[in-house]
Amino acid sequence: MSPRRWSMRTLLPALAVVALAACSPATSEDTGASGTGSAGSGGTVTVLAAASLTEPLTALAEAYEQDHDGVRVALSFGSSTTLAQQIAEGAPVDVYASAGESALDLLPADAAQDGGRATIARNTVEIATPPDNPGGVAGLQDLADRDLDVVLCAETVPCGKAADEVLERAGISPHVVSREVDVKATLTKVTLGEADAAMVYHSDVVSAGSDVTGVEIPDADNVTLTYPLLWFSTDPDVVGFAQYVTGDAGRAALEKAGFLAP
Repeated sequence: MSPRRWSMRTLLPALAVVALAACSPATSEDTGASGTGSAGSGGTVTVLAAASLTEPLTALAEAYEQDHDGVRVALSFGSSTTLAQQIAEGAPVDVYASAGESALDLLPADAAQDGGRATIARNTVEIATPPDNPGGVAGLQDLADRDLDVVLCAETVPCGKAADEVLERAGISPHVVSREVDVKATLTKVTLGEADAAMVYHSDVVSAGSDVTGVEIPDADNVTLTYPLLWFSTDPDVVGFAQYVTGDAGRAALEKAGFLAP
């Protein structure tokens, strides 16, 4: 099986190739999750996915590989926008999962005509602080404190757009000291003690566990993103993994990781 390459544009320039290689690859050992029990046809399924999906998709790929002899799920994670741009430029891909819908506008109009599309989860925005919350952050209004170092995702990526929308709704101008390439890089600033607060997804706060403290954002100010999954062929391995992620096993893994049901 060969991942689909888009022919509408030229191949990736060198910088885009480097950027794709820098995304986090994942293959896996046993997680104990149950699978379908059927055997795959022995191919590689190439998956590009939003950074916020790292934990659940890694677990699902591990379980799927164990239950499908000879099938490898090759994962790369990063900004949904960056990944969509790379797909449009010719990056090989079988399955793409995005945080929010906006990045899909960068894909060719016929992107999933040979495959399919499903919504796998929803997510909301949450404030993350170091475990002891040294800045005393109790809500959005505290992010405007000039003595508080706040980190957001870049304006062009879904987590940054979502944070900006939340802040605009609340009428808050935070003291932003940096904007990072994706949500995991943003959260890392907090876990390393390099920021007093970051605006990330609720699922990232859940996945970080005791490494951060979460401060919820009221529904009136918050936004909800949907997570679409697209697959680009009818290859049995590709369709099989897509169905696994959109099925009961996928939903259980996503909910465990803090995502909301579709």
